[in-house]
Amino acid sequence: MPAITVDDVLVLPRLPRLDPMTDFRQVRRLTTAPQGYEGEGFPVRRAFAGVPLTELDPFIHLDQMGEVDYAPGEPKGTPWHPHRGFETVTYMIDGIMDHSDSLGGGGSISNSDTQWMTAGAGILHIEAPPEHLVMSGGLFHGLQLWVNLPAAAKMIDPKYQDIRGKAAALLTTPDGGALIRVIAGEVAGHSGPGSTFTPINLAHVTLQPGARLDLPWQPDYNALVYTLAGSGWVGTDMRPITLGQLATHGPGDAIRVEAKTELDLFIMGGRPIREPIAHYGPFVMNTKAELKQAFDDFQKGRLGVIPAARLPHTD
Repeated sequence: MPAITVDDVLVLPRLPRLDPMTDFRQVRRLTTAPQGYEGEGFPVRRAFAGVPLTELDPFIHLDQMGEVDYAPGEPKGTPWHPHRGFETVTYMIDGIMDHSDSLGGGGSISNSDTQWMTAGAGILHIEAPPEHLVMSGGLFHGLQLWVNLPAAAKMIDPKYQDIRGKAAALLTTPDGGALIRVIAGEVAGHSGPGSTFTPINLAHVTLQPGARLDLPWQPDYNALVYTLAGSGWVGTDMRPITLGQLATHGPGDAIRVEAKTELDLFIMGGRPIREPIAHYGPFVMNTKAELKQAFDDFQKGRLGVIPAARLPHTD
């Protein structure tokens, strides 16, 4: 996976060597993401399918978008759609994605960039490849993660964070066998640039064949390891893991992964919110009444309107 990389990982800060008595987390559940299509027809893997929300909290949803090499004219995006009550985190590994919203905001993210949208009280937005990419085709690969907001923050004003790949904290393992990109939160004292309402960690990790990752992890966070590419083993009991598989973990102080081939991982964790969840479609609320209100507000235009300049057939 290209994303952000370095010529020599040995110049990077290194994870500490963990004590042999470290309490490594055991794998609680191993699932395989079903494949489907999103938006106007781009392929996705539904990484959290079949996993109870209690094991995901504070996360709600994760799609692996691609990896697909489009021919000219094939790249696709999503139509305009609403969100309320949570945050979307879009991480581009390969390719380019443009985004716009009903408040006039927007931008473009490409290799290793992250677009972090706090939907809060509600917003309309659209995500699509730029016209030149539609014309030329090309490689497209990324992730979109939904992070829940606590009840006290669900109706805050929407906002964006555009995080460039070079802002990620980079570190390696004691033997230099892995490249760890910290997007948000803190890993072994190294902080990523993403700002979150609920404490979470997000990291993209590439391990070389035969390398081992012993990753210290906050004991009050959950721990999720998703495989973007390659194969290896997860947990001290060496559970095999490969492309499209998610490992959820039990309690402990560290995560262990070993690579058979070059192995790309998206590692997530956060402090559970432990609040009721009412989730349907593009809205994540706490009660059915709030969910119904969100749909009503959307239908009445209270979540925003599509800017006139972006309506079809306008100059």
